[in-house]
Amino acid sequence: MRQSLPYHIYFFGGLLPFWILCTPSTNKCTVRDAMADCSHLKLTQVPDDLPTNITVLNLSHNQLKRLPPANFTRYSQLTILDGGFNSISKLEPELCQNLPLLKVLNLQHNELSQLSDKTFVFCVNLTELHLKSNSIQKIKNNPFKNQKNLAKLDLSHNGLSSTKLGTQLQLGNLQELLLSNNKINALRGEELDFLANSSLKKLELSSNQIKEFSPGCFNAVGKLFGLFLNNVRLGPSLTEKLCLELSNTSIQNLSLSNTQLYRTSNTTFIGLKQTNLTTLDLSYNSLNVIDDGSFAWLPHLEYLILEYNNIEHLSSHSFCGLSNVRHLNLKRSFSKQSISLASLPKIDDFSFQWLKSLEYLNMEDNDIPDIKSNMFTGLINLKYLSLSNSFTSLRTLTNETFLSLAGSPLHTLNLTKNKISKIESGAFSWLGHLKTLDLGLNEIGQELTGQEWRGLENIFEIYLSYNKYLQLTSSSFALVPSLQRLMLRRVALTNVDSSPSPFHPLHNLIILDLSNNNIANINDEMLEGLKKLEILDLQHNNLARLWKHANPGGPVYFLKGLSHLHILNLESNGFDEIPAEVFKDLSELKSIDLGLNNLNILPPSVFDNQVSLKSLSLQKNLITSVEKNVFGPAFKNLSNLDMRFNPFDCTCESIAWFVSWINETHTNISELSSHYLCNTPPQYHGFPVMLFDISACKDSAPFELLFIINTSIILIFIFIVLLIHFEGWRISFYWNVSVHRVLGFKEIDRQPEQYEYTAYIIHAQKDRDWVWEHFSPMEEKDQSLKFCLEERDFEAGILELEAIVNSIKKSRKIIFIITHHLLKDPLCKRFKVHHAVQQAIKRNLDSIILIFLEEIQDYKLNHALRLRRGMFKSHCILNWPVQKERINAFHHKLQVALGSRNTVH
Repeated sequence: MRQSLPYHIYFFGGLLPFWILCTPSTNKCTVRDAMADCSHLKLTQVPDDLPTNITVLNLSHNQLKRLPPANFTRYSQLTILDGGFNSISKLEPELCQNLPLLKVLNLQHNELSQLSDKTFVFCVNLTELHLKSNSIQKIKNNPFKNQKNLAKLDLSHNGLSSTKLGTQLQLGNLQELLLSNNKINALRGEELDFLANSSLKKLELSSNQIKEFSPGCFNAVGKLFGLFLNNVRLGPSLTEKLCLELSNTSIQNLSLSNTQLYRTSNTTFIGLKQTNLTTLDLSYNSLNVIDDGSFAWLPHLEYLILEYNNIEHLSSHSFCGLSNVRHLNLKRSFSKQSISLASLPKIDDFSFQWLKSLEYLNMEDNDIPDIKSNMFTGLINLKYLSLSNSFTSLRTLTNETFLSLAGSPLHTLNLTKNKISKIESGAFSWLGHLKTLDLGLNEIGQELTGQEWRGLENIFEIYLSYNKYLQLTSSSFALVPSLQRLMLRRVALTNVDSSPSPFHPLHNLIILDLSNNNIANINDEMLEGLKKLEILDLQHNNLARLWKHANPGGPVYFLKGLSHLHILNLESNGFDEIPAEVFKDLSELKSIDLGLNNLNILPPSVFDNQVSLKSLSLQKNLITSVEKNVFGPAFKNLSNLDMRFNPFDCTCESIAWFVSWINETHTNISELSSHYLCNTPPQYHGFPVMLFDISACKDSAPFELLFIINTSIILIFIFIVLLIHFEGWRISFYWNVSVHRVLGFKEIDRQPEQYEYTAYIIHAQKDRDWVWEHFSPMEEKDQSLKFCLEERDFEAGILELEAIVNSIKKSRKIIFIITHHLLKDPLCKRFKVHHAVQQAIKRNLDSIILIFLEEIQDYKLNHALRLRRGMFKSHCILNWPVQKERINAFHHKLQVALGSRNTVH
């Protein structure tokens, strides 16, 4: 089974990480992409079951005492071998013979004590060799003579007493030679002769005990680029001698950190006047005196590092000659020598006048008394100035404080931690190019009228966070419309609800931080017009009342119009209500933080428009239910979710959807198993939400749906039945009337014969009066109707049976008046019905119309007359209505039946 494992490999003194997916072998090494990691396994021998095609093998941090060449025969493709942090005391020459492609060999932190001419004789392709922290005390003969491609050689932390690593020319391509932390006490003329053909970029001799630089000691490495002598006790005298010995080299980078150079004179660096030195590091030297003209010999210097010193006095000529310096670091370079004011360091006016090319000046963490009127005069290219925690008495910024910077194109000014309490009008009027102004972590306490920022026409960011108090006015930022970032965190901010809003002029504002101010009153116009705002921080205020529906005037929609807002932080505001439409216009929101509030029930549509949301924080609220109709839109594209420490109700209705979503999502949910716990019901208290069993919820879901569907169908059916029962006749009547008004009564028999009667009426003798009473008026009302009534229309002198047969033949339809009397009438049962049915069969069953005057069961009708309702179409079966108001509908149905065709299609 494959699994993901972290993999770290230490190569040549640095950390080289490999993050790999691998298949563990029997020796627990991990392999991927031709790289094998066998580190930290307490191995005593080289594994023999690794793939033969590996190119990188890490054997560091084990218990190996040897690297037997025979064990590497199968790994002939290796280019990197790390055997560091073992107990190897001897290296056999045949190792490289079996590894012809080897380029990097790391044997740091082992027990090698001797290197012979044969040790690396076959390592001809090596580019890096790391022998740091062994027991090598002396190099005999020429162990590196065959390393023509070697670029880096690390012999630091050994016991070498000399820089001499060979007796003949070699290492022609060496770029870095690291010899720090050895026992070298002198650099003699001939010791570096073996490097005469090389072009060293870096010679590291730090942390040695060098006390002598013999004449010509650097002649052989004249092309030397960088020399590092940190933590070597040179002092002023030996430093001056070192510089003289470097006079004929190509040195550009010289690092002399912590070399006890407590003073520089005008001769200290005189030896470097012919060089092109560009970087000089004099940090951590307790340097307290810089004589005039000390750096006059360094016209090409670009980087000067003087941090962590004790300079007492900087005169107007201390930096004379440094016209090309672009970067000057004076962090913690000036400090008190005692508690008296007289011991404060002194910086004369025009001290920086020589630094015409200076762009970066760091003066942080010093004890400078104040800013003099011409302190920074002459810095005509200065762009970055950091004065954080630099002054002991800079309380008020006046319109003369930065007068000396009037000629500087300053972009960034850092004034944090200076105990500034007041900014006067026009304090920054000289800094027209300023883009970033940092005034944070001071003691400013005042009303901002807006005149404080006069002249800052190009300002991009103002940082005012962590001050004493700030009172805003409508014009506080009226003079800085270019402002894009405004930081007002924890400044006891007041009057943010003034009208017009203090922020109205800031149409370009992108970031606004108003957090930690205990703001309780905001009007809905405060942020109006900030259409470019992307980040809004309002956490740790007191805005809960503004979103309550009980708030006088209703909820305050102070976020309206922020259509480009990306990040919104409303943490710790005491919210217990959220209006449904509060985020409606914020369709570009990517992050919402509502953590540490008192939210319980959220409106279902509150996140409907958050289609771009990637991060949602609701930790430490009172949320018990996570339902799809509320959180579904917000969770759709979410990358990070934080809902820790909520009292979840672990029931199907509350979190079933949430648990299902957790099991399917790729969203990052930190501490899911430990901080998402059930609070209710009691049997689940303290139970992890992610382990809640939702199978029962899923099983009940189809039954709930089926119950809803079945109930709906039954209710609809009952409604239809009742409607038909009570109003069916009316519906049928109006339907027929409507249809036949459109279509008309055009269904006329297409049979060629003509009928004398519209219909022959068959009825019992006892129903004769009813027939006369209802059918005669129909004939009088509609002249097209003529019914055959036996007492009226039978021909005289003809037998009754013959008259019946003839009358049926002459009638288009045959109407049966169905009553209990008809079922018992012998003539009707034996002759009339039988003959009428036979005639109907010859013609068509549609020619018979049944009119029921009484409720007759179908089996009685069949038993008496051999007729069933199923033999006839529905429009041919009529029921006489009991209610008088339905008689008109009955007549209409009878007319439809009489007008229908006899032919069945």
